[in-house]
Amino acid sequence: MSQPRTRVPLPVTQHTPKPYQGPDRETLRAKRDAYINPGVFLYYKEPVCIVEGHMQYLWDETGKRYLDGFAGIVSVSVGHCHPKVTARLREQVSTLVHATTIYLHPNLLELAERLAQKLPSDAGLGSTYFTTSGSEANELAVLMARLDTKRLDVITLHNGYHGGSAATMGMTAIGTWRFPVPAPAGTVHVPAPYCYRCPFGLEYPSCEMRCAHSVRDTIRYQTSGEVAAFVAESIQGVGGAVVPPKEYFPIVYEIVRDAGGLCVADEVQTGFGRTGHHYWGFENWGVTPDLVTMAKGIGNGSPLGACTTRRDIAENIKRKLHFNTFAGNPVSAAAGATVLEIIDEERIQQRALEVGAYLKTKLLELQERHPLIGDVRGLGLMLGVELVRDRGSKEPAGAETAAVFEHAKDRGLLIGKGGLFGNVLRIKPPMCLTKDDCDFLADCLDECLETVGKN
Repeated sequence: MSQPRTRVPLPVTQHTPKPYQGPDRETLRAKRDAYINPGVFLYYKEPVCIVEGHMQYLWDETGKRYLDGFAGIVSVSVGHCHPKVTARLREQVSTLVHATTIYLHPNLLELAERLAQKLPSDAGLGSTYFTTSGSEANELAVLMARLDTKRLDVITLHNGYHGGSAATMGMTAIGTWRFPVPAPAGTVHVPAPYCYRCPFGLEYPSCEMRCAHSVRDTIRYQTSGEVAAFVAESIQGVGGAVVPPKEYFPIVYEIVRDAGGLCVADEVQTGFGRTGHHYWGFENWGVTPDLVTMAKGIGNGSPLGACTTRRDIAENIKRKLHFNTFAGNPVSAAAGATVLEIIDEERIQQRALEVGAYLKTKLLELQERHPLIGDVRGLGLMLGVELVRDRGSKEPAGAETAAVFEHAKDRGLLIGKGGLFGNVLRIKPPMCLTKDDCDFLADCLDECLETVGKN
């Protein structure tokens, strides 16, 4: 009889969580049901009560430790409660919490300058308007594009996600994230460069990039022939870590610019070194956008977003008064500036490249053993594992994905799930992840896939 394989435990940590003395989980659940809008959903059948975090780890109210494989929905870049970020926040909170952008403050300007130094200098991407979220940043980018081009139509991708406001939900084309209300005027969706599930039923590279060239026909037949902007994530996040072919963005950017439009790179999930090879996701495709939107990881958990563009495009906002009360506040700006420092000092981008490649190799090894895994994709520490019931038909394994997701939590691993059919495991941890963490993560998924595969 074969011996059961020894499972890989969570790596040892020197951090000791503080004793939790708050309400128990059931009391919290009852209060949430009573006072929180039910649209604010909870993960897991038995929700986790997270009360403390340190770097890549989280603790619940019982003291159980979890590896955070989802970075607070890709919001934590350098680690939960990173000591340097925490110290800077503590110092700022004790000095000044709120001063709007109608006054001068050094934190805002420090962050803006650091951002400009990270963007392509030859493209003039150096004028930033800060926001409190990615939704606001994307709305602002569309507003500036329309003002600059004096056109209305905006093109976005099927399977994309750009935010939770009414306007950005209209730009989003995943049914789960859209309410049955009309999309804002001028919003047009085009097929996504989703090679595993090609919308045209073709194979790359013999497809001759039909998805990209279809944008030309969309502009010709579904718009006035002229567009204001093309908005796309450099790698689709909520859509399931969908990585486009390298030719896609160069072709589409040329088509859009020929039609008089501007190109917007949504870097909310791909920015700040997460893809490993480059600081920004769009750099992987050899293109330079006219506007760049960002949020989530820029603040390492603080409510912070931004839209950076060229000065000539930014000037359009001066036509009317435009104001955001809390955007660029001293506390969030301090967090953002410190995060950028840490990314450089701790070589976070290089870590994402090396550790991400190691983790992807482990996931590909799982694919060889588990028929449920149809596709493993992604760059750096932005990875997706798509589960299917049959590799030939690619029938989505939505229920199985949900089961793996639940089992992983019980084992001590928190990950995300997404994709058009809810069948993609989204793995996007804090970028302080180690190879030992990767061993645990892969082993945990191995066990969960084995359990689900037998049922």
